[in-house]
Amino acid sequence: MALLHQEKTEKIIKAFYDVYNALGYGFLERLYETALAIELTKRGFSVKRQSPIKVYYLGELIGEYCCDLIIDDIILIELKSVEVLAIAHKKQTINYLKATEMEVGLLLNFGEKPQIERFLFTNDKKPLLRKVLNP
Repeated sequence: MALLHQEKTEKIIKAFYDVYNALGYGFLERLYETALAIELTKRGFSVKRQSPIKVYYLGELIGEYCCDLIIDDIILIELKSVEVLAIAHKKQTINYLKATEMEVGLLLNFGEKPQIERFLFTNDKKPLLRKVLNP
């Protein structure tokens, strides 16, 4: 059974490894973000950097976060450059998915060892989003 946006996520993961293999471990997250954006654009993806994500509570805007990368308006990418991913990093990615109509998220860590987490959060499971989109 194929995963949602599997072909695109596989290509994104290959680009992640190419950037990781070229730069290695130890740079700041922003440098990896720039390099990955270049690599993904080179591979034909539409890439948005530092896209604002609006967060609502009871239909009212309560704040914004910035997502590292949005690919083809359907895949959200959160980047880290930490020794090991923490639960908080995973929760952050899931919360970004909760606040958007995107259903697939990748958490990519340019740590000592590269790490990848793939998340799926379907729109039918997003009660807060449904209230905002369909009051």
